[in-house]
Amino acid sequence: MNSSPIPIKIALGADFLVSFSRLPPKQQKQVREFLDKFTENPTGSALHDEPIQGARDPNLRSVRMGSEYRGIVLKPQQGNVYVLLWVDHHDEAYRWARNRTCTIHPQTGTIQVIRTETVEPEASGTLFGAPAAMFASIPSPTPIPMQEMAEQEAPGFFDAVDDPTLLSLGVPEALLPHVRRIRREADIESAETFLPQEAFEAVFLLAAGYTPEEVRKELDISHEPMVDTDNFAAAMERAGSKRQFVVVTDAIEIEKILAVPPDQWRIFLHPSQRRLVEMTANGPVQVLGSAGTGKTVVAMHRAAWLAKRLDVPGQKILFTTFTRNLAADIAENLKKLCSPDEWNRIEVIHLDAWVRRFLEKQGYFLKMTYDEDANAMELWSKALNMLPSPLSFSPDFLRSEWVNVVQAYGIMQMQEYLRVSRVGRSQRLSRSERQAIWPVFEEYRALLLEKGLSEPVDAYRDATKLIQDQRIGFPYAAVIVDEAQDFGNEAFRLLRELVRPGVNDLFIVGDAHQRLYGHQVILSRCGIDIRGRSRKLRINYRTTEEIKNWATGLLRGLDVDDLDVGLDDLTGIRSLTHGSQPVVQSCSSEEEAVERISAHIRQLMAYENAVPEAICLVTRSNRELDMYEKYLLEKFPAVHRIETSRADDRTKPGLRLATIHRVKGLEFDHMIVSGHRDELEPALEGKGSSLEHRILMYVAATRARKSLLVCRIHAT
Repeated sequence: MNSSPIPIKIALGADFLVSFSRLPPKQQKQVREFLDKFTENPTGSALHDEPIQGARDPNLRSVRMGSEYRGIVLKPQQGNVYVLLWVDHHDEAYRWARNRTCTIHPQTGTIQVIRTETVEPEASGTLFGAPAAMFASIPSPTPIPMQEMAEQEAPGFFDAVDDPTLLSLGVPEALLPHVRRIRREADIESAETFLPQEAFEAVFLLAAGYTPEEVRKELDISHEPMVDTDNFAAAMERAGSKRQFVVVTDAIEIEKILAVPPDQWRIFLHPSQRRLVEMTANGPVQVLGSAGTGKTVVAMHRAAWLAKRLDVPGQKILFTTFTRNLAADIAENLKKLCSPDEWNRIEVIHLDAWVRRFLEKQGYFLKMTYDEDANAMELWSKALNMLPSPLSFSPDFLRSEWVNVVQAYGIMQMQEYLRVSRVGRSQRLSRSERQAIWPVFEEYRALLLEKGLSEPVDAYRDATKLIQDQRIGFPYAAVIVDEAQDFGNEAFRLLRELVRPGVNDLFIVGDAHQRLYGHQVILSRCGIDIRGRSRKLRINYRTTEEIKNWATGLLRGLDVDDLDVGLDDLTGIRSLTHGSQPVVQSCSSEEEAVERISAHIRQLMAYENAVPEAICLVTRSNRELDMYEKYLLEKFPAVHRIETSRADDRTKPGLRLATIHRVKGLEFDHMIVSGHRDELEPALEGKGSSLEHRILMYVAATRARKSLLVCRIHAT
């Protein structure tokens, strides 16, 4: 009998997508035409598959993608695997290929693309089972500059780590001498130029003080027994390889990947993120992580992963978050991430909208009201008349008592208020004072009902009671909660009712350091038990170490909860990139601020090659934003304001403008924060009374990937 042919496996590399995105539109079209033919028949003679003269890796081949452009393909001698690694102009593509080898690490089993010009020959004669001659004629670029004699004799950064340990963490054997020559902290970043990504991250974390065991856990590195370094098909299925290669099945899937900008998060996941996305949990899971660690990315991939595995007709995944604009951004990104079938199984909606829709179906037509609503403030003023005249509590204190005690703890009766703990409140209240205050709260709630209004926390409570009393069920197989820090206890009590307890029921991601709206929540008191299923992301993929350190300093001294009974902190968070220090400038007027900001933007575009769409200016208020929009339109061709409740339309050209609240959940290469002295100085100086200012500034600063400018206006 003839055995059936081995199926051909085609994969795209992360570098290929980056190189494709840089091509002119005409060449991109030619690449797409090539890929259509390639997926139909990867072995066809019309593809002009050719060896590369002078290449050290015999598994690398070139293919024609138009008359002047070439693609570089990995075609191992064993197995039916084709991996597209690079595309470029003829000469540049060949130059790239001659300086690269593609191997399988013998311990981690991960596919690694190594720059051979940094590799020196080994006496053993073999490297990863390949002839050392593959690397021999490439001189070392000496990545560590020559130092003074005393500095040369300084101990190496990794002298305490033996070679077997470094190898087990993914460092290629051929590059061990280069790692050994790292003697200064300043040289760590240069290691990224010659180490594969998994090895660089391991070296980076070792230098930051992690033990080898902590590195393995953080990066989800596992030792693969009996790795076949010739089996690229098996290596492609490992988590470390999936971080940089994606297997595709047909031309339609490839076109979906190429049709939008190369957002790496949509296609490639870090192994530590993939571990959370694909975990099977016997109950609720909590994922914490500071800004930039990829919490929302994990949540979105989790939704797609679960949707793909639904096997009961009509079942759905509910993805909810706190505000309309975040829900809009997430829906827009999930559409790009999911297949049409997967997207149809996911419902993305912010919780207030879900509750409003549910209550209306039950015959409750209450309009939600918020703190800034004029109607609510008028009713609150009327309710204050119920306060006995001898008492002298301020309106602000009473409002805070209502929000942080009565509503936060779901208090409906005076007896409950008399018993509730007020630990942490700035002013003590006797039993008689509580009794005297209670009529204010009772009257306010009555006035709201009379006008057909409801605060969100009351609406959550009403919805929860209806579900429990009427035993209403929902088609949700799982509920995913993003920005969990902004939800209160009543919201989580409701969320607990929306999905039956069981496997993969709740997936909750958040960071209390970014809490803008809610109050401290204790999940265990809401019927959500996360014991043994709480995880934390510690690697910052967005923000440079300099910006991260500056932003973290804004929150120094604050005790921040972990969304349950413990505390969370920002220690151990590491950014994998470095850059310039944030700049804080002072201006005497709004006009001067506009001039300085305009000059800064021009400098970014001239010297950093920044495109306007990668630069975002944020302010606290829409009034300030109106002013900047007017003046910047006079100085730049296009300005695009990111509207509330709408996803950012990336096809719109121009500088980005947004309020700090609106920009939450987004990211840009360059951030500019501008505001008046009373708005910014409390945060910058770290005054204890400016918690809101400090968190807002932290959120704004951590949207930046590369640079941050803070502009303080000292106008009188």
